[in-house]
Amino acid sequence: MNLGLSNLANNYNNYISQQSKVAEQNTNIGFNSILSTKAAQKAAKIECSFKEIWQSRFPGAYYNVMDTSKIDSTLWGRNDYPWEKYFTNNADESVLDWKPSGVEPPMSDPKVQARINSTIGKKAIVVPPQLEEKMKNDSELAKRVLAKVENFIASQDAANPNPRKGYLIALDENGEIAHACVTSEKMTVSSSEMAESYKRRKEKHAEYERMAEETVLKHKLQEQQVADRKVYTSNLRQEIMDKYEKNTIL
Repeated sequence: MNLGLSNLANNYNNYISQQSKVAEQNTNIGFNSILSTKAAQKAAKIECSFKEIWQSRFPGAYYNVMDTSKIDSTLWGRNDYPWEKYFTNNADESVLDWKPSGVEPPMSDPKVQARINSTIGKKAIVVPPQLEEKMKNDSELAKRVLAKVENFIASQDAANPNPRKGYLIALDENGEIAHACVTSEKMTVSSSEMAESYKRRKEKHAEYERMAEETVLKHKLQEQQVADRKVYTSNLRQEIMDKYEKNTIL
């Protein structure tokens, strides 16, 4: 009888001890969960930099902070322009002052092809310091800039579905794409085409402006001719009336 009571008491104490351990474990789990939640909430308040967003969207992509706005499009579009220099996270800023040393080599030149091939399958972006500073305080701007870059890449992929391309994108201080270079395994680079297209657009724009000016001048001339005819008609009418009155009086 005493043995039964003793066993019952021991079983009861064991049960209480086990429940206490379970409760303690649940408490620890709950507390750790709260800490994790608070840490996540705190982390969520910290905005990611554009570099982190860019490299998160395109793992392994390169990021440089430079102002390429002074680079002339005709230089950027040359076959010997050193685009490959930007495919690093620590690009030498001397590339901003690059000048050609001779006649532009053809696209088929082995050195040109070697440089192009070194960029295939990679992505690089160049962000002006002014734009990076703006995006630090404006996450919506950063999202819009990334969207423009993604749209550009998507449009190039759609136009030429070659799976292996190289992308170099240089932004201006407003987040627009100022320069771009797209390379592919088909041994082509679209940067020259872009520069040529830009040149053609400028020429067309100048032509449109010239035509518009000519149209305005033509209209002014026509208006002047109409006004001159009106004056001439009025003077002629007055002269006829004067002669008529003079003859009548006589």
